Amino acid sequence: MAHGAVTGTQQYNYEVIRKFAVMALVWGVLGMSAGLYAALELAYPLLNMGIAEITFGRLRPVHTTLVIFGFGGSALFATSYYVVQRTCQARLYSDMLATFTFWGWQAAVALGAAGYMLGYTQAREYAEFEWPIDLLITVVWVAYFWVYVQTLKRRSQPHIYVANWFYVAFILATAILHIFNNIAVPVGLFSMKSYSMFSGVQDAMTQWWYGHNAVGFFLTAAFLGMMYYFVPKQAGRPVYSYRLSIIHFWALAFLYMWVGAHHLHWTALPDWTSTLAATFSIMLLLPSWGGMINGVMTLSGAWNKLRTDPIM
Repeated sequence: MAHGAVTGTQQYNYEVIRKFAVMALVWGVLGMSAGLYAALELAYPLLNMGIAEITFGRLRPVHTTLVIFGFGGSALFATSYYVVQRTCQARLYSDMLATFTFWGWQAAVALGAAGYMLGYTQAREYAEFEWPIDLLITVVWVAYFWVYVQTLKRRSQPHIYVANWFYVAFILATAILHIFNNIAVPVGLFSMKSYSMFSGVQDAMTQWWYGHNAVGFFLTAAFLGMMYYFVPKQAGRPVYSYRLSIIHFWALAFLYMWVGAHHLHWTALPDWTSTLAATFSIMLLLPSWGGMINGVMTLSGAWNKLRTDPIM
């Protein structure tokens, strides 16, 4: 058995997975509650009660951050740590680093949300965190990448299951997006405020390159990794077409990075850039349908489980 493989007396690290799963639920409730209250303020403006910290403009990024990064992010940490251990038959590379990613991520989400309510924001869609929190996220993400890759390295069989490819793409792409979209100059060492290194149309292009690919890799690729493990597992059936899953992965990884500029039609951005983005957006039908076909056909013959299995 290869080094790092789980033996009969050695257990997987489920503790950090449970912690992330619990916090996913906590952030989900808080984030959706913030979203509901912000929506009610649009209909009943007096609900802000003249308190700056709970006005719509401050609650809206609290809602998106808690739902995307608190709820969604914690769920992805939990499932990725679960999937990589089970498919590699190896315990997480470092319990200490895995625990650090838990506390670091929760701290970043909590501090970011509190900062928004106090008025500290970069005013960048899905990237409102100010520079100290961006640095914390970077450190946490490096630790996350190291734990994940080193666990893959310790796997007890040569094959890397396709779900792990989607998770690795999510980790790498998110790292690139986060770093380049958040290059900023702080006003001072002890100031929360910073200004982007980009300006004008370059700033808009960088922001929507990040914004759309945050959806593409954080909210799509990683959840597809979740699908490719849990749907076959719970259905008790193999993936309908493993070859299609590989094509699905590479098509998504290649095409998605180009499409952010479709948010900037009829702006100062050169026409060829937004046209190219629109073209690649249409081409995304290929991986979208590929993943849908694989997921639906994997369930073929097991549809009854949708009525009885809460995980499904």
